[in-house]
Amino acid sequence: MRGPWAFLLFLQGGLLLMGASGMLLLGLPLKGRNPWVEVPAGLLLLGLLQGLEGLFARLFPASFQEAERLHRELGRSLKAAGLGPPALLLLALLSGVAEEVSFRGLLQTLLYAKFGAWGLLLQALLFALLHPAPRKAFAYTLYTGVAGLLFGLAYLLTGSLIPGILAHVLHNARGFYEAWRG
Repeated sequence: MRGPWAFLLFLQGGLLLMGASGMLLLGLPLKGRNPWVEVPAGLLLLGLLQGLEGLFARLFPASFQEAERLHRELGRSLKAAGLGPPALLLLALLSGVAEEVSFRGLLQTLLYAKFGAWGLLLQALLFALLHPAPRKAFAYTLYTGVAGLLFGLAYLLTGSLIPGILAHVLHNARGFYEAWRG
């Protein structure tokens, strides 16, 4: 297995291993205490992400179009590697869980304990840096930073990774499928 698929699996698998190991060692919980809050919060977060995407498309049209072009290119690469919707769903699941466990569950918890609200901003900045884009597509990295803030706020407000995981997986699944179809 080679190409973008292998790289993405390796990257997300490493993030999941690091984040889950850290959370286990520190005794940090994955979920909160109220499933009646977690699922609606995740769906609300998904709606906020989609609204943010629309806002960025209007505020930074050229940059957003460049980011979309790059996503279509990734989709063509994944399709050329023989990957279809089931593999894309697996990748969306792995990336959503891995990034939430690593960035919010472990990193944000550690940074927030040390720096307070600045810890929330630091994890969002690091999350954005993990999603680099060429200068012409700067809106993508900026978008992921703001999304990282939203994911972090959801974790702070609910005490659970479930809303972020739900929104992240669904958002990535839609994005991977649209890129692949594109």
